[in-house]
Amino acid sequence: MNGYQARTEMKKERIRKAALELFNKWGVEKVSLAEIAKHADVSPVTIYNYFGTKPQLVRHVLITMLEEAWQQRIVLLQSNLPFHEKIEKMFFSTTEMAENVAPELLEPLLSNDPEIVNAVEDIYRKYEPELISFIETGRDEGYVNPGVSSETILLYFTILKEVSAKIKRFDGSEEAARQTRELMEIVFYGFLVKPSR
Repeated sequence: MNGYQARTEMKKERIRKAALELFNKWGVEKVSLAEIAKHADVSPVTIYNYFGTKPQLVRHVLITMLEEAWQQRIVLLQSNLPFHEKIEKMFFSTTEMAENVAPELLEPLLSNDPEIVNAVEDIYRKYEPELISFIETGRDEGYVNPGVSSETILLYFTILKEVSAKIKRFDGSEEAARQTRELMEIVFYGFLVKPSR
């Protein structure tokens, strides 16, 4: 990468960080491109040249945020932590992201915006082999039921992801903490008590 390209990437990163910070603080609707430009120390024209319109910038910020979140998950999955701790940390990192990001910024995830849908599918496809490897490792270590295929477990994770995106945001309350613990219990052990024979 030459000097010009490096400066361009640094400006783009400043714009993304400024946009995310302002969106989280004030909400997407209340923040203008001019405010983002001022916060990033660039001109509004620079933002337009790199990202286009405000909705395009919002999409780009969201997609970048999701990509970074997945990269962090992969680092976690490849760590030396025990299998069940990795699952817990993955679950809580998703919850934490939902707590720390403006709801308006996450709304496109629930929409049928083709660009967002395609980006999410691309990210998922990119990291799916890592998830399968993680599941297989858990199976080898005795944590994952050998009678359930990796594909079915991935489907289960997808269902959980879609449902959790639709439930109310975790607000740090005692009730939210209790529900989070109970959801983890269901993820690990289900909700049925095995009958004694």
